Amino acid sequence: MHHLFGQRISTMVCLSGLFVVFAVQTVGGAALKQEASLENSATLLNHSMALVQRMEALLALGNGSDVTLRIQTVSTDEVKVIQAHSLVLTLQSDVFDELLQMRNSSNLVLRESAECASVFDKFIRYLYCGDISVRPDQAIALHRLASKYHIWALQQGLTRYMAQHLSSDSPTGHVVSWYQYAVQTGDTTLRDSCLQYLSWNLSSVLQSAEWRSISDELLLSLMQRSDLVLQSELELYEALEAWISQNQPPDMTAESALRAVRYGMIPPQHLFRLQKQSPLMLKYYESVRDLLFLTFQFHAASPVQLAKYFDVNCSLFMPRNYLSSAWGSPWVINNPTRDDRSFSFQTQLGPSGHDASKRVTWNALFSPRWLPLSVRSTYSEHGSMQPTRTDGGQPRIIITPATSSPDFAGVSFQKTVIVAARQQGKVVVRHVYNFHQSTEETGDFLADADLQRRTSEYLIDSSLYLHIIVKPIYHSLIIAKK
Repeated sequence: MHHLFGQRISTMVCLSGLFVVFAVQTVGGAALKQEASLENSATLLNHSMALVQRMEALLALGNGSDVTLRIQTVSTDEVKVIQAHSLVLTLQSDVFDELLQMRNSSNLVLRESAECASVFDKFIRYLYCGDISVRPDQAIALHRLASKYHIWALQQGLTRYMAQHLSSDSPTGHVVSWYQYAVQTGDTTLRDSCLQYLSWNLSSVLQSAEWRSISDELLLSLMQRSDLVLQSELELYEALEAWISQNQPPDMTAESALRAVRYGMIPPQHLFRLQKQSPLMLKYYESVRDLLFLTFQFHAASPVQLAKYFDVNCSLFMPRNYLSSAWGSPWVINNPTRDDRSFSFQTQLGPSGHDASKRVTWNALFSPRWLPLSVRSTYSEHGSMQPTRTDGGQPRIIITPATSSPDFAGVSFQKTVIVAARQQGKVVVRHVYNFHQSTEETGDFLADADLQRRTSEYLIDSSLYLHIIVKPIYHSLIIAKK
């Protein structure tokens, strides 16, 4: 009876609550509006910074501490002691809550790696104050701690930090170690960001100490990519030779890496030198003999003739994003929102020795606000056609050959536009745009860029820094019968 009575009272209270809410919403609508109006006119007094300072002092002084954290570094006798407060730890972390419930004394012993132990006090301070200062060399250790103790906001913040600070300077580099950590933890977003950064900025990476520290797996992943941005294929070969000399990998790894070199992109005079003077080539010559033989045929014969009997669409004859003058040209556009610009440059017809002396002239047109021809053409007082100035449209770039030639037979020209930017004080590749071979422009060029802002992440000192690359792609014209 008492139980039923209790249930009845409970139900009545709930119904009463519903009744009150209903009454206020229907009869007292004006009262709610008046209260909301009063609330909107209120002034917020914010002393949260003072609270953060008191929390930081509480941690620093250890006042009222009811738990002693003893952070023991694995494989050493080193112990770091922090006086903490169980209320703060349990509010922030369910892992700490469970550990504190299982303890038998006021001490809580935590075993951490040397890297994590070195930043543990910084990690604990975040739990008290909600902010943290991070250096590139601390990011992995802090991310490990945030993951281990389920501090999800910190973990996500550190993932964003790493994706945004790939170009930061550090004594020995950090992108390779972040890549390895992302692979280890299954963070595909961070892994892909690191891989893209390494690919797009490979020339600078090859000159750094970080290059020689990359793993076999990462090396082979990079060697397979066509979007590598570097001076030339010869630069990549010489860097590979330095890596193999430093790391002494298994023969299978060295051979796989050497077979991923695109020898067709290296001029014959350099290939001759490598055959006779490169210790790496002398050691593994038999592993790449077939590739070198095909490459010399490629350089000696007309590509049209070669295409009748060999697959010239394979990676051996596929250019990467080479920055040397034979393949394209830099283009700096000052105040890019001002007006349309045009620019001409030359490239060699193709990588084959047969085409090396032939040149193609290209015309490039950049427009900050490109509109369809039907609405953008007007005539000035002098009768010349001028682009319509409008707030609509988006940046466009068009690249076309100035002339045509019978030599173009069997060749498609893939165009790539590289956009540089300054990040953490360093000039890096911000984006790479590729044109389909059958088109003259790319539809998404700078689609997300705000070029009107002087501080735009796509501008360097109010200028747009581009590098245009033209990649000749040969096609197999006739398949010879076996």
